[in-house]
Amino acid sequence: MMKSSADRYGSVAVTIHWLSAAAILVLLGTGFRAAASSDPAMFLRVHVPLGIATLALTILRVAWWLVFDRKPAPMANTPPWQKRLARGVHAAFYIVLFGMFGSGIALMAMSGAGAILFGGTGSLPDFAAYAPRGPHGTGAMALVGLLVAHVGAALYHAFVRREAIFTRLWYGKDSAVR
Repeated sequence: MMKSSADRYGSVAVTIHWLSAAAILVLLGTGFRAAASSDPAMFLRVHVPLGIATLALTILRVAWWLVFDRKPAPMANTPPWQKRLARGVHAAFYIVLFGMFGSGIALMAMSGAGAILFGGTGSLPDFAAYAPRGPHGTGAMALVGLLVAHVGAALYHAFVRREAIFTRLWYGKDSAVR
């Protein structure tokens, strides 16, 4: 089932979610490692193209929700404040992600590092000298906080409230509501 139903996400949404999750984890790892490394190029050669691919995946996700699919209804018996908080965290994810994409692209363009990373010669510049570096680093820390909140909420729903939250966001035909 490609599209979502009232109680579970469809295969397209599931695939985009888990690909995005894996990509964001790799982006955070390579970004933090690049910032702490004496040889950041090694990490940035993964980080930069994966960032561009994740931007494309995020645009696809937004287009999918706006044009082709509808999200399932919230889990039964979820208090209104939790529904609002979940919407807020998801909105913040998009805001931070698009800010990260924009600051990353601006950083590569302003510093000329893209040419050096992918075929050029020379050493990488001091990224701290470029204005987008601050928001990019702050966005990474915000993204870590949002991920902790998101995963924490999923685990709470799965193990404390004993809801089939992971069934909703995985492949299969079984109903997610038990």
